[in-house]
Amino acid sequence: MHQGGIAIVGAAETTTIGVREDLSELGLHCEAARNALDDAGLKPSDIDGFATAGPTFPWEVTHALGIQPRWIDGTSIGGTSFIAHVRHAAAAIAAGAAEVVLITHGESGRSQIAAAPMPFGREFASMKGQFEDIYGAIPPYATFGIPVAAFLEERGMSKRDLAEVVVSQREWAVPNPRAARRSSTTVDEVLARRDLAWPFTKDMCCVVTDGGGALILTTSERAQSMRNHDRLVYVLGSGESVESPLISQMDSLTQFGAFRRSAAEAFRTAALAPNDIDHLMVYDAFAHLPLYGLEDLGFVDFGESGAFIADGHTRPGGSLPMNTNGGGLSYTHSGMYGMFALQESVRQLRGEACVQVENVTTSFVQGNGAMFAAAASVILSNEQPAITSQ
Repeated sequence: MHQGGIAIVGAAETTTIGVREDLSELGLHCEAARNALDDAGLKPSDIDGFATAGPTFPWEVTHALGIQPRWIDGTSIGGTSFIAHVRHAAAAIAAGAAEVVLITHGESGRSQIAAAPMPFGREFASMKGQFEDIYGAIPPYATFGIPVAAFLEERGMSKRDLAEVVVSQREWAVPNPRAARRSSTTVDEVLARRDLAWPFTKDMCCVVTDGGGALILTTSERAQSMRNHDRLVYVLGSGESVESPLISQMDSLTQFGAFRRSAAEAFRTAALAPNDIDHLMVYDAFAHLPLYGLEDLGFVDFGESGAFIADGHTRPGGSLPMNTNGGGLSYTHSGMYGMFALQESVRQLRGEACVQVENVTTSFVQGNGAMFAAAASVILSNEQPAITSQ
């Protein structure tokens, strides 16, 4: 399932993203799926495995598309679900449980057309509902405040480091016609925006959009005879982990253990290290997550993430291009962002990105789910290594 045995043969987003008042959430799933099928040169009847997450159930999408799969996965662990689905699909294909797997995402996060409420921890009978929500810190930007404050204080960092994340990612979004926020900005301008909950100003929080995306995976052997045989993207490694439904019960407020564990598994299964990675996508619903990601994934040492971004390493022309579509902060964020991070990774590896990074052969995608509750990682490449036993 790793080191090039499985390939992504189809990848597409919905035709447009941002505001889609013309389609329900199910419609967004289906449009993305049809676009990915067209990209791969496949028909619905070619699909025998399916995965999705969120309020939309797998059988709703498969029925709408006319697919009757022999393998399904409805794993729903927040916005990182689709990254976990890539791992699960690779395992299923390697085990012979499916041969061609379709993964879809569709979400009417902005327009709320036929959108069901997300279930994560909002019920008062849940652990979060009983022991955290009663104190009023319910929205994500409020819930994240305590760990982010601890993270910054422990490292001698400040809100300026969060603003640097916004500015660096906006540089990628400005020339991207599909990005929601395309105006150039400065650190001082970001800091001057309205506070939503300390330490977050408005621009440090993700955009709210509609949209979707889909991926199709199969064996690398079968992929060689398919339409995209000259632009395949291979799964080199993957990992996943969970922590606590309560931020107050994390092992550490200033390090995300699930990031560390899922990333370590991805590097181990790919037989790679951080210095082997050309391109990085870190789920960024809020500006602190790329800081955690850089440190927890091992790309920089403790306390170095802020300076690394401020010095331009993650910007266009930098040593580690990160969130090159503009990320959830500037490109799009329907509520569950992981699919869009995967799509940009595939585009970069295919040489089809709006702002293309030169000489990209490896890309690391790191997902975050349900605040600091879940994580999934995947390492992709446009070069197939010699497959080794694991």
